[in-house]
Amino acid sequence: MDSLDPLVLARIQFAANITFHILFPTISISMGWVLLFFKTRFVRTGQQHWMDAYQFWVKIFALTFALGVVSGITMSFQFGTNWPGFMNTVGNVAGPLLAYEVLTAFFLEATMLGIMLFGRGRVSERMHTTATLLVAGGTTLSAFWIIALNSWMHTPAGFEMIDGKAHVTSWLQVIFNPSFPYRLTHMLLASGLTVAFLLAGISAWRWLKGDKGAEVRASLRTGLALAAVLIPLQIGVGDQHGLNTLHHQPAKIAAMEGIWKSQSGASAVLFAWPDATTQSNRFEIAIPKLASLYLTHDWYGEIKGIDAFGTQHPPVAPLFFAFRLMVGVGVLMLAVSWFGAWQTRAGREPPVWLLRVLVAMTFAGWVALVAGWYVTEIGRQPWLVQGLLLAADAASNVPATNIGLTLTLYLTLYAALLVSYVTVVFFLASSAAAKSFEPLVAPDSGAGRLDFTRSGGQIYV
Repeated sequence: MDSLDPLVLARIQFAANITFHILFPTISISMGWVLLFFKTRFVRTGQQHWMDAYQFWVKIFALTFALGVVSGITMSFQFGTNWPGFMNTVGNVAGPLLAYEVLTAFFLEATMLGIMLFGRGRVSERMHTTATLLVAGGTTLSAFWIIALNSWMHTPAGFEMIDGKAHVTSWLQVIFNPSFPYRLTHMLLASGLTVAFLLAGISAWRWLKGDKGAEVRASLRTGLALAAVLIPLQIGVGDQHGLNTLHHQPAKIAAMEGIWKSQSGASAVLFAWPDATTQSNRFEIAIPKLASLYLTHDWYGEIKGIDAFGTQHPPVAPLFFAFRLMVGVGVLMLAVSWFGAWQTRAGREPPVWLLRVLVAMTFAGWVALVAGWYVTEIGRQPWLVQGLLLAADAASNVPATNIGLTLTLYLTLYAALLVSYVTVVFFLASSAAAKSFEPLVAPDSGAGRLDFTRSGGQIYV
């Protein structure tokens, strides 16, 4: 382990921690709003299946929220252990933003979560709905502050350097830095899509288990409709985000597109094998001039290549493949959600093959999200704060052996927790499906009536 570069190990460890952590806030951010939707539908219509949907999905929300909180703790530790130069240089910016997230968002979520989970029947219906609203708002506010800090690391603004340390000159410019609106919108839409396919996938699983009740139908249609609406918006926002990145981080765009040489009329590379040694693409399949068109809106627009940035550019291969994975999953989401929404219109039953596809895509949002996150964060390298602080200058002198040991423990623990989480989610779905077939004798209807209200009907014997 000593033969490995401590900087590389520290980066891998941080990547492992952030990859695991981001999975859970991504769900809790939008799941809170879905729960609010279920609750308000119940309040307005009085239809029990909306409350049944709320009661089922709030369990998954609570599980997700807990893992998100626990996994987030390790992120703060790493700033002190592996990256002391980060806080030493930009702590005047990062510290307050992280504190604002805790004071304005986490405290709000933690306080209202207890009422949301255990308060129904103990507080008024209006208070319970308000608690759900505040939890949903708190998760979004948390995303606001975290994305503000992350965006500032990509497009720093509103500060001045004094004695090698960043000092804020305008908090408005720090928070609403040039890339912040695009990153926040892109992240919130990604969260919505992740939850949409989670809703659809778990509901499809319950349907395949024989549970076709009103609750399952409502959750399935909600997930498909949400995905069908959000994915076109995500494509549009992603395009604008790309143009913003081209302006502020052109090296990242060059790596994403696999453009090694600066050129006018750059081709859009559909597939290739980037070769850093020869600085060329092997097995390239490309469409002439298309990259210049969608990046500059000019067939002959000039695009800077990797050669324009010397040694200060991100690794090409990881960005190239991660970007195509993100786009590929996004296109698949578009096709499946639109087709699924059409298939389930007017209460129609979806075909079995579509249900199986939805089950397979239950966590497709995670795949697209992680791929996009890798594009964003690896694309900033070798900078930790773009143009201000190199990753190498912020790293600690912790021996490679120590980092390697903790990295191994983290990876082992995260793998076990991730498997456990997915297993529990499907277990809850299977249990809910099984309960929908449990006959209950209605106390006021005689012993000859079996009530299958959870599965959407009644039977007399």
